[in-house]
Amino acid sequence: MKTAEILGVDAVRFIEPDFAALTDSRFNAMLVSTTSDEGRLLLDEHQEPVALAFHGSDGWIAGSFLCRNPSVALIELFENVNGEIFQEDRAVWAGAVREYFSTALVAQVPPSIDDLNPKRHGILKNFITSVWGKGQGETCIDCCCGSGVGSAVLRDLGFSPLSYDNDESLLSRGLTEQRLLLKETMWIDASIASRYIEPVPKGVAIMAGEFNSFNQDMWERIIGELCSITHETLITAGTEKEAMLVKEWGTAMDRSVSVKENPADPLYDRWVCRVHPA
Repeated sequence: MKTAEILGVDAVRFIEPDFAALTDSRFNAMLVSTTSDEGRLLLDEHQEPVALAFHGSDGWIAGSFLCRNPSVALIELFENVNGEIFQEDRAVWAGAVREYFSTALVAQVPPSIDDLNPKRHGILKNFITSVWGKGQGETCIDCCCGSGVGSAVLRDLGFSPLSYDNDESLLSRGLTEQRLLLKETMWIDASIASRYIEPVPKGVAIMAGEFNSFNQDMWERIIGELCSITHETLITAGTEKEAMLVKEWGTAMDRSVSVKENPADPLYDRWVCRVHPA
């Protein structure tokens, strides 16, 4: 479903400029400052507010509260205008919001060059199947998804991908090629992923790295965030040194980490880290 359809309006735009901005409470004040004559309050299945929309001279403008709370001033504004209350499952609204911002990204950001190895899909599919087998519809994060080959493989195997990356041109390419889907994709900083995503059963970071003295701290945060929001995590790296760093980081989080060489794929996923609760 589209965001406008859920809110019961013909069209709506968001006060936030992109998905990453959904955590920023400054947009509460910006939404309050709009001149309004009508409002919409969207509640989730637990009666928690997930969106507020207001109608003014420029049409409907909304704020999403998947990743922050509405201010008292926003609730008071809704109470002071002609308002209606709607309800939708949080997961449905989240998918619609991701679709809204992903559609905007594709329209605004030229896609990167598509340099995907045509054999990569099959290689990765065989690898994930050998580790997890087929999915049963459970959500699986694709951390640092790039142009989306991992997400496409997860979808083929019966998982429900939730994909994110900080490179908007790669995301644009993946969305254009439909390896990434609009309702599953987020343009966010992977080092703060837990601000946007609630814990899910599984997660992958395919070909994490390359780690070096300049980016090692960043990758430690990225891997730490991924492990914090997944029950079971599969991380591949190009070198044993990188894999042992992943093991060190996971162990520091009181996780059990096994490291295994994968000679079947010496180029992409040579070293495999499986992370579980200890």
